[in-house]
Amino acid sequence: MSNQAAKQRTIANEVSLRGVGLHTGKEVTMTFKPAPENFGYAFKRIDLEGQPVIEADANYVVNTQRGTNLEKNGVKIQTSEHVLAALVGLEVDNVLIELDASEPPIMDGSSKFFIQAIKEAGVVEQKADREEFIVNDVISYSDEESGSEITIIPADEYQVTTMVDFGTKVLGTQNATLKKLSDFESEISNARTFSFLHEIETLLEHGLIKGGDLNNAIVYVDKELSQETMEKLRVAFKKDSISVKPNGILDNLTLHHPNEAARHKLLDVIGDLALVGCRIRGKVIANKPGHYVNTQFAKKLSKIIRIERRNKVPKYDLNQPPLMDINQIMKILPHRFPFLLVDRIIELSNNHVVGMKNVTMNEPFFQGHFPGAPIMPGVLQVEALAQTGGILALSTVPDPENYLTYFMKIDNVKFKQQVIPGDTLIFKMELISPIRRGICHMQAYAYANGKLATEAELMAQIVKVKDQTKE
Repeated sequence: MSNQAAKQRTIANEVSLRGVGLHTGKEVTMTFKPAPENFGYAFKRIDLEGQPVIEADANYVVNTQRGTNLEKNGVKIQTSEHVLAALVGLEVDNVLIELDASEPPIMDGSSKFFIQAIKEAGVVEQKADREEFIVNDVISYSDEESGSEITIIPADEYQVTTMVDFGTKVLGTQNATLKKLSDFESEISNARTFSFLHEIETLLEHGLIKGGDLNNAIVYVDKELSQETMEKLRVAFKKDSISVKPNGILDNLTLHHPNEAARHKLLDVIGDLALVGCRIRGKVIANKPGHYVNTQFAKKLSKIIRIERRNKVPKYDLNQPPLMDINQIMKILPHRFPFLLVDRIIELSNNHVVGMKNVTMNEPFFQGHFPGAPIMPGVLQVEALAQTGGILALSTVPDPENYLTYFMKIDNVKFKQQVIPGDTLIFKMELISPIRRGICHMQAYAYANGKLATEAELMAQIVKVKDQTKE
């Protein structure tokens, strides 16, 4: 992971579009709204009680038939990919997408109208740095049943290549490449969704394409078109007549690009990989991509990113004067030798704190804890984390010297590697939820030798000393 100099971006104003959902056939209004830093993308169902929010997260993908469909707590969002592709293509990081139905409007089956709406709203820079997953190793996912495969390799920027082969003469083999995101609007965004005639017939028979017409999908005729089928399509698409063009597609559409199918598949890949939750720096090579393989790959990337985030060691210049030295720490914490386990506080905000400890052979616990092979006890690492968290908790009261913090609960403790004499421990504590009624719930990390050594969830209570003496 890397925090680049580039800043996060959101939209300046809210903007709405109205259209028909492809699969539901229902009128839907979609509104893009500005969102705060580190928000990412999320959908809000304003037509449902409580207006539930579903984050654009690969782990919420439940179905990939006819689109990428998300579900959280029983609430669904269908065909999310075209909207997400537009946001990624315009390099917008934080947006709330409000819907009064289960799916965005299909519009013309591309991302073009979403691009136009976002540009109309305006894009503004935010203060926080943009997070980017930098690909350093080759990562692949393949599906033996379909023969689909997606690979990502190191590259200087986000690039995507798609190779499409459906084994049909009418479509043939197509390739498409996006060399830089700034080309998305001009080269990819107007590529429309497509289908084959046999798929359209099946969908119509099962009532699964109520909002479809010849203006939002390219239909490739891969079988002989009988008069009966033509009549069914004419009625379904509300046309006076239907015929097949010489290039093998139903009429009323002119291709924007000879390889429009491959370009649309590339659009889908970008939309589906938006579900990893951050920007990507690497080249994606997708052979026969589809929503299933795209989202499975997104889940794999998401897991790798989550592990990297967890193992990410904060980098600080330890030669700089600390925010708090040992004397200032002792004015806040009641602990003293040999049980004061924090030497410095490097950072402190309303929701996080970073501290450090130099582990030396002179620590009293090394005399009895494996003297021949000294290792810092894990429980003392947790205690050091708790003391660092105590600085965060007590910084919320005006007279910290009159308060103590007591453990209430410790969960999900994991010891990843040994801590030995000579190590410098970096402690990072982050609030999991706001401090309420003196209860402080924190996620804790201890790092040593450039790696995660210990992690835990800690809950403590802030108690006034004079209240404690009354009990």
